[in-house]
Amino acid sequence: MSHPTYIAAPDDCLLRKDEHRRWLAKTGMRLLEFGAAAEHPQGGYGWLDIEGKLDAARPVTTLQTARLTHVFSLAHRLGVPFARAKVEHGIAGLGLLADEQHGGWYQGQQEPGAATIKHAYTHAFVALAASSAHMALGSRETRELLDRAIDVIDCHFWSDDMGLCLESYQRDWTQLDDYLGANSNMHSVEAYLALCDATGELRWLDRAVAIAERFIHTHARQHDYLVPEHFDRRMTVLYDFHKDLPADQFRPFGLTPGHSLEWSRLLLNLEASCLRHGRPAPAWLLEDAEGLFAAAAKHGWQADGQPGFVYTLDWDKRPVIAARRHWVTSEAVGAAHALLARTGRQQYADWYATWWAYIDRHIIDHDRGGWIHELDESSQPRARYWPEGKPDIYHAFQATLLPLLPLAPTPASALAHSPWGGLI
Repeated sequence: MSHPTYIAAPDDCLLRKDEHRRWLAKTGMRLLEFGAAAEHPQGGYGWLDIEGKLDAARPVTTLQTARLTHVFSLAHRLGVPFARAKVEHGIAGLGLLADEQHGGWYQGQQEPGAATIKHAYTHAFVALAASSAHMALGSRETRELLDRAIDVIDCHFWSDDMGLCLESYQRDWTQLDDYLGANSNMHSVEAYLALCDATGELRWLDRAVAIAERFIHTHARQHDYLVPEHFDRRMTVLYDFHKDLPADQFRPFGLTPGHSLEWSRLLLNLEASCLRHGRPAPAWLLEDAEGLFAAAAKHGWQADGQPGFVYTLDWDKRPVIAARRHWVTSEAVGAAHALLARTGRQQYADWYATWWAYIDRHIIDHDRGGWIHELDESSQPRARYWPEGKPDIYHAFQATLLPLLPLAPTPASALAHSPWGGLI
């Protein structure tokens, strides 16, 4: 059994137009060319400034290295000539960032003797990179990285008892944080779907369903489909978490409409993956995906009367951080595409067109390349809450690619035949 893809789309949908599909492919290629400059001479991938030049003064991070390894793995599957070397550079870089004494990965380049925390969020991206790289290259090195990532998740992060991913530890795994985060579990769902395709082991699919049921079907559903982000280890919502630090880069206070959109797409990827692998797909996956999308569009888009998604809301659904982040609108088009592919409903085609128009007008830097990471309330470039630069192409590139792919399997598996063929 499979879901409808583009055949159900309305006749006037952008995705039925060859010129739009060519535009997606060319926009994705420009992102790959822009991101290629992030290769760091010391290994891994570094920070790109607003001009797209490597800022070698900033340390290499595991997150950036993993995300670009994943992206260039997809690019290799698309037939991009320079991508294989970029994947190999990323694999080597992740080797340099690994903790050879205690296992797992550091957050980034380490100063001798520095304390470090090992986060599920970072390790989810290592697992995603390893899965995509192994499906792209199938080498001894990618198999070793994949096995290493799986071992760390199994030994330290996955909790069978709770049906979710634990958050963070001290370097030697002796002290587990009492905090649990929806964000790290969301990206674990993404990684686990990729691990299922890379290994053929359906336990990863079952784990992804368990996480979604916990965080979305239980908690988000009870909060009008805006996702509570912060919990303690008893799964009690921490409503005031970081109220005094609302702009924390990875754990901001309140509600994040962009995550409702990201979860919305992932639930449909999860549903399609269940059906593809002969697993029962819970009926609530579609219902919750639509609920998440509707909540984000209602409360996040133009919440302050200006175009764009506000970054965060308080519990009364009022804007806290009104800055526009590029990744939120990237995830918005991905969610709109997924629901359009699943339902064929006109409203999702309309949102898809609206949000791509906003990206093209305000977020894509047509002069210098890359996508502008942060805009102010008037959709003007302003780096107030996020350091200036354009290091991330992960969200943006997937926004250009996912509309050309089915809901399952995961991208690295789906790209056995390039959807870019004849488009660029």
